[in-house]
Amino acid sequence: MTVSVDMGADPLGKRVAIDLEELLATRLLVQGNSGSGKSHLLRRLLERSAGQVQQVIIDPEGEFTTLGDKYGHVAIEAAEHSESEIAKLAVRIREHRLSVVLSLEGLETDGQMRCAASFLNALFDAPREHWYPALIVVDEAQMFAPTGGGEVPEDVRRASLSAMTNLMCRGRKRGLAGIIATQRLAKLAKNVAAEASNFLMGRTFLDIDMARAADLLGMERRQAEQIRDLERGQFLGLGPAITRRPLKVMIGSVETGPREGTPTLMPLPEPSENAESLLFDGIEDAPAPTPPPKPEPRPLPSEALMAELAASAAAKQAAPKEKAPAKSDDEIETVVAAALRDIVEEEASAGRNASILFQDFTVRCRMGGIGLPPLDLAGFTRRLSAARAGIFEAPDGEYGEALAVAEGLPEDMLGPYLLLARAARDGAPSPSDEELAACYGTASLARARRLIDYMEERDLIVARTDLGGKRSIAIPALGWATAAA
Repeated sequence: MTVSVDMGADPLGKRVAIDLEELLATRLLVQGNSGSGKSHLLRRLLERSAGQVQQVIIDPEGEFTTLGDKYGHVAIEAAEHSESEIAKLAVRIREHRLSVVLSLEGLETDGQMRCAASFLNALFDAPREHWYPALIVVDEAQMFAPTGGGEVPEDVRRASLSAMTNLMCRGRKRGLAGIIATQRLAKLAKNVAAEASNFLMGRTFLDIDMARAADLLGMERRQAEQIRDLERGQFLGLGPAITRRPLKVMIGSVETGPREGTPTLMPLPEPSENAESLLFDGIEDAPAPTPPPKPEPRPLPSEALMAELAASAAAKQAAPKEKAPAKSDDEIETVVAAALRDIVEEEASAGRNASILFQDFTVRCRMGGIGLPPLDLAGFTRRLSAARAGIFEAPDGEYGEALAVAEGLPEDMLGPYLLLARAARDGAPSPSDEELAACYGTASLARARRLIDYMEERDLIVARTDLGGKRSIAIPALGWATAAA
């Protein structure tokens, strides 16, 4: 199932969308000078994908906390919590799949980097059963993945850079899709930027940044000049989730905005004849200026915030039950089987990770009238393996016995094993190497043959090849055997 996020229009007025499922697998890099519209672009993406996928925003300036007013994001003021509390909150965020904004406003640069590193590492190290798909948006990414040391301690720089590298290089397998935005490509570590496959490049003027942007977009250096001519809110897009050729995109409108708004020009007062007296009269007795107070965030101790996260998750889970009548077990199983069948029949799903397809599964369940997915990630992974073997109903009865026999088999091998078990139970011809490879998610026939050897070494199956070269597979523990083929 494809979820498209409408980002705006091209110069001909045609709508330009981002494929959200593809974005989860391929990540996004946004670049543009201050005032080019980066924050507006990120806000558009977050607003249009809210409710479709979990969103976690690392916000150095506190600009995105207003998303909570309309879309339910929980704002976390990092200045109110210790480093260990931030890590604990990250674990709960992954467990309950809540969308949050981590505001780093009020911290010094090294404090922001240290906090972001602890937060990202905790997201990355979450238990496997919590590896749900999530967009991880990092604004001002050059601060957290700098090319040079700067004025922060070396250990802080290394920790922050390592966390950002893990997010962009290894986060995909854990369901974490990095979306990073930067003012200067030249200041962003290359090994972090290079892991993104999708790009939205906004206005920039420095030659070194234009050259790097042109390289990432696959443009010749002489074509890079057009990056200077982009207007505010215009970006050049490229990538598998956007377009296969560089395309100019005018980002559409948004429904929320930063707390302070954008400064605009206003008329000056009329010239005054006593301007000097306004400045200098009584200067000795004038009170010393005091800095304007920052808007105080709502005081919320750590334990109270954790309780609010848990309560929000409970309310989110309870809401769908109140909106729709409960379905019977048979009705739920019918919806699950249909969703699995549709997922397996989509050609693009063959090579996708189970954690990414789980998001598609939950959406299909909601469309089928089931508010909460009836399977967790581990259960879905097992059912997906069975579905890839052509078994869409719950694998109980004889297939449950087959799964019990293969209890120690790795999850990614259950599909080929069940394909063999299904043919053996029915006495059908043995599946070919091509069928086993497709079920395993590979094009390598040698790997399919190694699967047979691996299962045979563990006494799960017995493979026989007759003088004519035809193969048959037996499952001794169940007394099943395929026909020779």
